[in-house]
Amino acid sequence: MSNTHLTALLFIFITILLSVASTIGHLLKQRVNYQPHAVIDNLNARINAWWVMLIVLGVAILLGHTALIILFALISLFALREFITLLPTRRGDYWALLIAFYFVIPYQYYLIHIDWYGLYSIFIPLYIFLLIPISTLKQEDTTNFLERTSKIQWALMICVFCISHVPAIVNINIPQFQGEQIWLAIWLILVVQSSDVLQYVCGKLLGKHLVAPKLSPSKTIEGLFGGMLLATLLGVAMHWLTPFNLWQAAVIGFIVCVFGFFGGLVMSAIKRDRGVKDWGHLIQGHGGMLDRLDSICFSAPIYFHILRYWWT
Repeated sequence: MSNTHLTALLFIFITILLSVASTIGHLLKQRVNYQPHAVIDNLNARINAWWVMLIVLGVAILLGHTALIILFALISLFALREFITLLPTRRGDYWALLIAFYFVIPYQYYLIHIDWYGLYSIFIPLYIFLLIPISTLKQEDTTNFLERTSKIQWALMICVFCISHVPAIVNINIPQFQGEQIWLAIWLILVVQSSDVLQYVCGKLLGKHLVAPKLSPSKTIEGLFGGMLLATLLGVAMHWLTPFNLWQAAVIGFIVCVFGFFGGLVMSAIKRDRGVKDWGHLIQGHGGMLDRLDSICFSAPIYFHILRYWWT
C-alpha cells in the first residue's frame, strides 16, 4: 500500500474516532436536556476544535509541504497577536512589533521552507533576541524597558520559534524510514493533543487532588497520570507512523506529554499574571489559538531535536 493511501486511511481512522466522540458528546448533552453544563460543554468544545484542526491540517497536507508551512506561519501570526494583545505596550515598541510581525514570522518560515537548519535554529534566539532591544532605542523610552523587550522576546520564542518546529519536522530525513515525514508531525499532534483531552476527561471522572490549584484549577494528579498514560499508549499503538519501536514510542510519547503538560501550566501562569481566562476568542467557545497550542509550543522543539539527533 502506498504512503498516500496510508495517509488517507489514517485520516479516515481519526475521522471515525472524532465521529464517535461527537456522538457521545451529543448524547451527554441530550441527557441534560441541552441545558448549559460546564463539563459537557467544555468536552464538546474540545471535540469541535479537533474537527477544525483535522480539516485544516488535512487540506494543508493535500496541498503539499509549502501549504503546511504557510498554515503554521498563519498560526504563529494569530498566536503572536494574542500574546502581544495581553502585553502593556508603548509607543517606543512600534519598531520592535513591526519587526516581529512583518519580518520575523515570514523569514523564520522561509528558512524552514528552504531547510536552512543552521540559521532558523538560532535566528530568533540569537539575532532577534539582540535586535528587539536595539529597535526600541529609537524613541529613547526607558520606562519598563527591560520588561517590555523581554515580553516581546518571550512572545516570539513561544509563538514563532517553538511553533515553527512542527513544520520543520517534515524536513527531517530519517534513513530507512519508509513513511511520509508528515506522519511524524501527525504523531506528535495526536499524542500531545490527546493527552490534553484525556487529562481533562480522567480528571473529571477520577480527579480528587489538584496539581496546581492557583495555576489551573481543573488539572488533577489523577487526570494528569491517567491522561498521560492513555496518550502514551496511543503513541505506542500508532508507532507504525514513526521509525520508533514499541518501547521507543512509549518513552518519547511520555516525554512529549510531560513537556506538553508543563507547557500548559506555564501558559496558564502567564494568563493568570495578565488576569485573563483565555488567550483570545478565535475558537468559538474555547478561547484562542494559544489555548489549543500551549502544549504543542513546549513539546514540538523537544520532539524535533529527539528526531534530529537520535534518528538522523
